[in-house]
Amino acid sequence: MLTYPCPLSLSHPQTPVLVCSDAFRVFLQRHCPVVAEPFSPTPWCWGGRLQTLVRVLIKSSPQVDYRNELIRTADGGQISLDWVDNGDSAAYPECYSRPTVLILPGLTGNSRQTYVLHAVSQANRRGYRCVVFNNRGFGGEELLTPMTFCAADTSDLERVVLHVRELFPQAPLLGTGVSLGGMLLLNYLARKGSEAGLVAGLTMSVSWDTLESCASLEQPINRLIFNRHLASNLCQAINRHRKMLETVVDVDHVLKARTIREFDERYTSVLFGYKSCLDYYQEASPNYKLPRTTVPILCLNAADDPFSPKHALPVALAKRLPNVALLVTSHGGHIGYLEGLYPRGEGYMDRLFGQFIQAAFDHPGDLKGACSIKEELLD
Repeated sequence: MLTYPCPLSLSHPQTPVLVCSDAFRVFLQRHCPVVAEPFSPTPWCWGGRLQTLVRVLIKSSPQVDYRNELIRTADGGQISLDWVDNGDSAAYPECYSRPTVLILPGLTGNSRQTYVLHAVSQANRRGYRCVVFNNRGFGGEELLTPMTFCAADTSDLERVVLHVRELFPQAPLLGTGVSLGGMLLLNYLARKGSEAGLVAGLTMSVSWDTLESCASLEQPINRLIFNRHLASNLCQAINRHRKMLETVVDVDHVLKARTIREFDERYTSVLFGYKSCLDYYQEASPNYKLPRTTVPILCLNAADDPFSPKHALPVALAKRLPNVALLVTSHGGHIGYLEGLYPRGEGYMDRLFGQFIQAAFDHPGDLKGACSIKEELLD
C-alpha cells in the first residue's frame, strides 16, 4: 500500500512519492532531480479541484509558431500535426538527428492548450523538435471519414509514429501524453512492446482505471464543475462534424449527453463497435497493460486528482516493473501543479517534463540499462 504524506502546513512542502525499481530511481535522481524536490502548491490554491480549475484560467500561453501538416490515414481520413522544427537549434544543428518529442494532448485538447505550449517551450529551449498529435476532429481540420478517436484505439497514433520515424529515422523519438493522451500513449506502448519506436514515454495526470475515474467525476461536486463541462465540449465537437457523423450515430441523441459516461454510451462505444460502454472502459484502461510495455516510462499523478483517484494508481505494478516509475505528489490536481503566489509561468509539471526528456535524450544508454526488462516478466 502506498502511503502519502499528510498535509502539514504551507511551510512544509511535501516530497513526491517515487515508486520504481532501485536502478530506475538512481537514474531519475541523478538526471531528473525534480523527482526528489518537495512540491509546495500555491498557498491560495491548495485543493485538487482548485488546482485543476485555476490552471485553465491563469496559466500563461508561451508564444509558439507551428507548422501544420495533414497526413492521410488508411481509412481515408486525415490527422493534423503541428510541428515546431527548431531549425535554429544550436545543440542539434543537423535536422536529421535532432531529437523529437511527440506530444499527445488530453480529452478535447489540441496544440493550443497551455500545458502543451509550456511543454513545447521546454523542449525548444533544449534544442529539440516537437510535433503535437491533434486527435481527429480537434485540430481544426475537417473530418473526411466518420471516425474520430478514443483512448483504446491506437491506430492513428501508430500512423503518426510511423510517419515521424520515416521522416527522421536517425532522430530519437520520445512520446509524452497528458490525461487521455497519456492513456492513449500507454495503450500504444503496451500494444507495440519493443516495436514502439520510442526511446521513452512520459505521462501526466493519466486516468488509470476509466471506471474509477468516471465514478469520481460523477460525485456531485465533480459532476457539476468538471463532468458537465467536458461532456458539453465533446458534444460541441460532434455537432461541428454533424454531417459526417450522422451517418454512423444518432447525433441528436448524442448531443443530449450530460456526462462523459452518457457521451461514451451514446457515441464512443457505438462508433468503435463495443458491446457496451463498460467494455470500452475496460479496454481503454491502461493500468493492467503495463506489464506489456518495454520502454522506460515515467508517470506523474497527484493524489488529489479528481479525474484519477489515488486508490486506482498502479502502485503494485510500478514496484515490480523495472521500466515503469510512478511519481505521486500529495497535491496538484489534474494537470495543475501550480506553485508560487502567482503561478502563471513554469510549474512543477513543466520542470519535470523538461528534465526527463533531456535525461532520456542525453543518457539513452544509462536509461535503457536502468530499465531493462527480464523476459520472465513478459510471460
